[in-house]
Amino acid sequence: MTRAGRYDRLREIELLDPETDWLEIYRLMSLYEFPWDINQALSFALFRTYAVPTIGKLLAETGEFTERVQKRYDDTGLILEAVLEHGFTGTGKDAVRRMNQMHRSYPISNDDMRYTLCTFVVSPIRWMDAYGWRPFSETEKVASANYYRELGRHMGIKDIPATWREFCEVHDAYERERFGYDPGGRAVADSTLALLCTFPPNDKAPAALIDAFSRSLMDAHLREAFRYEAPPRWFRALSRAALRLRGRVVRAMPVRTRPKFVRDLPSIRSYPDGFDVRQLGTFPQGCPVPHGRPVTDQDTYSDRVVSPQVTPSGA
Repeated sequence: MTRAGRYDRLREIELLDPETDWLEIYRLMSLYEFPWDINQALSFALFRTYAVPTIGKLLAETGEFTERVQKRYDDTGLILEAVLEHGFTGTGKDAVRRMNQMHRSYPISNDDMRYTLCTFVVSPIRWMDAYGWRPFSETEKVASANYYRELGRHMGIKDIPATWREFCEVHDAYERERFGYDPGGRAVADSTLALLCTFPPNDKAPAALIDAFSRSLMDAHLREAFRYEAPPRWFRALSRAALRLRGRVVRAMPVRTRPKFVRDLPSIRSYPDGFDVRQLGTFPQGCPVPHGRPVTDQDTYSDRVVSPQVTPSGA
């Protein structure tokens, strides 16, 4: 395929309207144009949330991200992919319902939920600017913001930013105000980095090298929140240069013609015999609204948007 063909999908995307075709655009971005990059960026997006003490501490208390980190990693990716693949009906609706059931089982503030949503918009944009084979176009940035605005609406999140630039502003302000050290957040981060060392092809390299590479990609503010030591300056420069080199190699490759799904990655290992999205995630015992926390608009809104009627997986 000629070099011009590498940009055929971008031309296809630019013919779509990000205000109405945001789901189709984000599917093309995630499954065809940037599958590896977006997956990496979203993994780092979730990692950033552990540096907010109210988030990191809660995740540590559940034990899910320290004792069953592989399953939690898999469940998160598979649930988010089900929404991307199926939209907000059928199996996608089941996936949103699963997220809402889990979130309503814990005392999570709207501010923390909104910040997490912001990371899903902001981290991929900044990853592609730094390491991608090309940056996102304005159409792609608008579409990604609109996609996550709709996801946030179905999750009952309030005061969602209106544009991708506002997502960036809310994201950065929240990190300036809330990032800080918490032993629970550090434990979750350590567990996640240890899991990363087991993924192919990382498992072929010394764990210490993969750990240092991961810390090299963190900004100083994030490392400081976890009290991680910064790798040597030369190592940080080499690590980032390696990712930029990968981007240049990908730029010379033919355009992808088949979708690349998260469920097919070798790092997803919990369900070798398949899965039902309705059974993913956690099923905490007891009342879904913790005692001492009143039922909020988020609880009732989520139940209105996501009908309790069960839809067969794959519908």
